[in-house]
Amino acid sequence: MDKRPLETIELEMAILSRRLTSISTYKKYGILDHSAYLLLHQIASNGSAGVKALADEFHLDISTISRQASALEQKGYVTRIPDPLDGRAYTLQITELGADMLKKDTDIRQDKIGQLLEDWSEEEREHFGQLLQKLNEAIFRVM
Repeated sequence: MDKRPLETIELEMAILSRRLTSISTYKKYGILDHSAYLLLHQIASNGSAGVKALADEFHLDISTISRQASALEQKGYVTRIPDPLDGRAYTLQITELGADMLKKDTDIRQDKIGQLLEDWSEEEREHFGQLLQKLNEAIFRVM
């Protein structure tokens, strides 16, 4: 196997990671922080979910998801729905406010990405999106 493409990919991913961290720290894209955006997106896309299911989805500790969910609940973006079979358990459901914030944030993020890729052809954008999805799926499998 030719190592040159792997060397380029490895270096470019490291640079991308650093730049994304810098953007999220100094030039916030959107209204929501990273974890809030992803949790709200997951719940909005797949319906209400328990903390354990969300922790499994994101490969995070239950305590981490619980803390992030509590922050969303305090802001009114999600609400707890008690489990009728287990009084201790609950699922998280996105609220109308949470859905509105997610929509606004998604629009801002997509506008920023659109600006970054304005010189790319539609075919390049579509292909890049497919490759990113394929990479994310491969990463998920090894986690």
